[in-house]
Amino acid sequence: MLSKRFWQPGTAALFAMVVAGCGVADYGDAVEAYDRDYADQHRYTAHSVPRGELKLYARAFGSSEKNGKPPFILLHGFPDNLHLYDRLSPLLGADRQTIAFDFLGWGRSDKPDGHRYDAASLRTDLEAVIDYFKLDRVILVAHDASGFPVIDWTLDNPERTAGLVLLNTVYSPSEAVKAPDAIERFSSTGIKRDIAVFVASLFDGIWQSGHTEQLGKFYCDADVKDQHLKILSYYSFAMRPAFFGLNEVLREEIASRAKNLPRMKRFAPPVLVLFGAEDQDLNSGVAREFHDIFPNSTLHLLEGACHYVQLDAPAAVAKLILTAKMR
Repeated sequence: MLSKRFWQPGTAALFAMVVAGCGVADYGDAVEAYDRDYADQHRYTAHSVPRGELKLYARAFGSSEKNGKPPFILLHGFPDNLHLYDRLSPLLGADRQTIAFDFLGWGRSDKPDGHRYDAASLRTDLEAVIDYFKLDRVILVAHDASGFPVIDWTLDNPERTAGLVLLNTVYSPSEAVKAPDAIERFSSTGIKRDIAVFVASLFDGIWQSGHTEQLGKFYCDADVKDQHLKILSYYSFAMRPAFFGLNEVLREEIASRAKNLPRMKRFAPPVLVLFGAEDQDLNSGVAREFHDIFPNSTLHLLEGACHYVQLDAPAAVAKLILTAKMR
């Protein structure tokens, strides 16, 4: 259902401001400056990955030469993009090829009109990246909603899975998970959700305010939040159809994966469950559920890190991933 906070007097006042044409911050200049500085500091290659007639944007860090180490593929959730891994990608790329990409509808990837955004679409994106880079075996790193395509793919391709890393994600029905306010609002059914989508689609100020408020809770590091939240806010307007579409089927996607629990319990490849301990939504209880389900799993809960664990504690995350026993 709609959060009561959405209709607080302060929000109503903001609504009036937006109707009058006020209240939207433009971070375009800040994002351009950030991208220039990032490219100067970190070596990566940008790729346009074919996905049928569409294109996915990807960045590859590290060497693509075969060194016996399976590459990492880093997958984001929603409502974010590959910038979620800006602090982690170079650290992993120093050891082996590391690829981060934007799902269709997000970041710099194409945003086709009328596309159905669901877990199957996310998996097709992942498979397009694997095919494009001609990867035989991979270590997949999932965060948030990318848990659906990642776990689906690994269950179907255990022989190609050198390892699985789960960062504050969700997959099947969970007693521990708590939906963030925005996800609860936009994944509900009925007229209230329709109104929420209509308002957030029509009024950029309302959307940006709610987006900033929700994502602001996902960081523990205030300095990283101050810089990084502007980037996600800048890209957030164009990704609204993907966000609304994925939310519309979210509850169905979660419920449908209960049938995969027996396969998860027989899954042989190593699994690293690595969660920010301060996340109140995809929380430590969810992490422990994953650890109990996957037989060959290791659990780490990072104190002082929130939902965006890879931004709050990139060095600790990189160390745990690189020292984990993968195949």
